[in-house]
Amino acid sequence: MTAARTFQPIAPRPAPIRTEGLVPWIQRNLFADWKTSAATLLIGGVLLWYLPQLLNWALLSAVWKPDADACRADGVGACWGVVAEKYRLILFGRYPFEEQWRPLVATVLMVGLLVASCMRFFWKAWLPVLWMVVLAAFFALMYGDTMGLSKVETDRWGGLPLTILLASLSIVMAFPIALVVALGRRSGLPAIRSFCTIYVELIRGVPLISVLFMASFMFPLFMPHGVTIDVLVRVLVGITLFAAAYMAEVIRGGLQAIPKGQIEAAATLGLSYWQTQIKIVLPQALAMVVPGIMNNFIAIFKDTSLVTIVSLYELTGALGLALNSDADWRPFKIEGYLFIALIYFTFCFSMSRYSLWVEKQVNKSKLR
Repeated sequence: MTAARTFQPIAPRPAPIRTEGLVPWIQRNLFADWKTSAATLLIGGVLLWYLPQLLNWALLSAVWKPDADACRADGVGACWGVVAEKYRLILFGRYPFEEQWRPLVATVLMVGLLVASCMRFFWKAWLPVLWMVVLAAFFALMYGDTMGLSKVETDRWGGLPLTILLASLSIVMAFPIALVVALGRRSGLPAIRSFCTIYVELIRGVPLISVLFMASFMFPLFMPHGVTIDVLVRVLVGITLFAAAYMAEVIRGGLQAIPKGQIEAAATLGLSYWQTQIKIVLPQALAMVVPGIMNNFIAIFKDTSLVTIVSLYELTGALGLALNSDADWRPFKIEGYLFIALIYFTFCFSMSRYSLWVEKQVNKSKLR
């Protein structure tokens, strides 16, 4: 009779090839083949040649104090003194100087609301109430004429608060419109489908500048005598309708990607049209087009710079206003544009990173 054998596990051995860490990442992304290696060496050589010169211009030889004479005397480095001198006019536009604490507080509230809306902890039933409260506080601070605050007309709003207001409100209002239009374009009712198709094709067939021009200058001509709508409201509606048309096509692409069998299965279970859309179709369709939707959000944020043509001075318009009115600082507009480019990049890069996080969350079910 043979003795019972006991199981002896084999000690773990290291992997023959490292797949994680800095060196494997470099090998996989920068030196995968001869073409990638050549491109890496070429770009690396260009960076090594120009990067020291860029650092010398931007940092080492730069003038930081708000002294235009020192900037002209230096003539080698960047003149960041233009930002130190004009930052309040760039950030807040033509808003009264002594009252600029109001747009500062309003901007902090709006940015805080946007950040909170992106966090899972705040995805509660009271989040829409929080939006209404913050928006009411934003307009109360910016417009005034209440609680002892002086009245400031909307045509004097500008800079970063105006950019954030136009971008955030147009995004929030455009999304439900785009959702309805995308569903309407796939509707079985010819009247609804035709109306949604005409809306999308008409809006997408013209540039945003034309929409803003029509909203600002042409629309008031069709209003009854004595009836006026604030230019900020007209511009906001124009941007919203423009963004909704593009976003509707992105969502429609996600709707078309859902297999027809799922809709038929929902019908056999007795689900209504809206139950099928809300519980089965839309969750999958929106998850598929998260990158496209976020790309549309980023485009909306950047397109707010076009409102300058209707005399609303957001970031880029406020910069032009700040430099064109002062001949001493006019030669240093490159540094000013780099400053607002950094602001745009910060917001757009944050939205891009948040989009990647959302993609990972919605794709967890596929990784099981």
